Amino acid sequence: MKKLTTGKIWQFAVGQFGWSMLSGLISNWLVYFYQPDDVAVSQGQTLFIPQGLVVLGLFTVIGAITAFGRIFDAFTDPMIASLSDRCRSKNGRRIPFMKWASLPLALSTVLVFWSPVHGSSPVNVVFLFLMVMAYYLSMTAYCTPYNALIPELGHTQKDRLNISTVISFTFIAGTAVAYLAPSIWGIFVPAFGRINAIRLTFSVIAAAALICMLVPVFCIKEKDYVNTVPTDDTAFRSLAATFKNKEFRKFVGSDIFYWIAITMFQTGLPFFVTSLLKLPESMTTIYFVGMTAVSLIFYIPINKLTEKVGKKKLMLIAFAVFCCAYLYSGFLGKITGISPVIQGIILTVGAALPMAIFGILPQAVVADIARSDAKLTGSNREGMFYAARTFAFKLGQSISMLLFTAVSTIGRSAGTGYRLTAFIAAILCFIGGVIFILYDEKKISRMINQ
Repeated sequence: MKKLTTGKIWQFAVGQFGWSMLSGLISNWLVYFYQPDDVAVSQGQTLFIPQGLVVLGLFTVIGAITAFGRIFDAFTDPMIASLSDRCRSKNGRRIPFMKWASLPLALSTVLVFWSPVHGSSPVNVVFLFLMVMAYYLSMTAYCTPYNALIPELGHTQKDRLNISTVISFTFIAGTAVAYLAPSIWGIFVPAFGRINAIRLTFSVIAAAALICMLVPVFCIKEKDYVNTVPTDDTAFRSLAATFKNKEFRKFVGSDIFYWIAITMFQTGLPFFVTSLLKLPESMTTIYFVGMTAVSLIFYIPINKLTEKVGKKKLMLIAFAVFCCAYLYSGFLGKITGISPVIQGIILTVGAALPMAIFGILPQAVVADIARSDAKLTGSNREGMFYAARTFAFKLGQSISMLLFTAVSTIGRSAGTGYRLTAFIAAILCFIGGVIFILYDEKKISRMINQ
């Protein structure tokens, strides 16, 4: 088998740059587009779905749709993972799925924001529901096989850490592009109006993402680097066997709480800027790009430090710093003696370190667990490990969307709900860190090195 060169690692990582742009559009702007605050409405944002309608007496329409979408996505993950693990294509087990999922993923992302009726209508609700389901299914069909390639392409712990570092960089870069959207659509607003400007911006980003997602498909010959035997397990048996791994259960339990917290923070960031700090929505872009730039400073030190102190210690530090950042977010706009702009900068700098750590290390942890499990059981179920992890964090995202869209409506004009979401995120992040203390990293390393 060939050793993956640095150039091939970057070609592989470009795929993540592509899908992370699309993921960023949905995670950062879906709620903002369909459940806008007063600032966005005053700037011409159209209301496409009923704003006062509550599902099951608690959840908003957009909250229910996005939560159901992530639950649907979570349950399709094991199915796609099983099909990928069992695939016997001459082109490998992963690349064929990535090839055929790319276009549907890019197209469905754009259509999510393309309501057929201009104005609030039940037709838009149905259309949004269908497009969100198509988006999540396509995302699963691309990302689950893509992530499964990490432990397969990386033949050593160092290789897997390097791959995780590079794809973390492209993930953050892709998400940053999604956060640039307001600056881009602001250019188009005079000519096309706010709604069409937003849709044009998202279409351009999606087209670029499609090209990026196809780079690893055509540049990497999977069978040159991967020598694994397709598994014969059914989806249920493979998923059950995956969750029998004790250390993986600990990681997943922690990961659920992390994703609830981070999703609430990311979804709330545009509202923190406009409603709490009373700054223009374009400042969201500046803060996130700044956060990204600062986090990149930590990438090489984290990569080097991981070899000395281990992944677990660094991730626990990240949990602690994120808790403080989320707690601080709840007080934005209320801190006397510090201007709103500076308050935002403090948050940007404070969240950068844990953002870098969680961008790199969790993928590497799963890769290590999958590799150690393969040595122990003799079964190559890398796809199912990543699907199981994805199942868990999407469950966390679903809970987060339900919580955020419900809690954020409390005292909306005063921003009370947005502050509550920040405090809840801090508590949940703390719980995730406590669970991760139980993870036995030394045990996994011993199994890999046997």
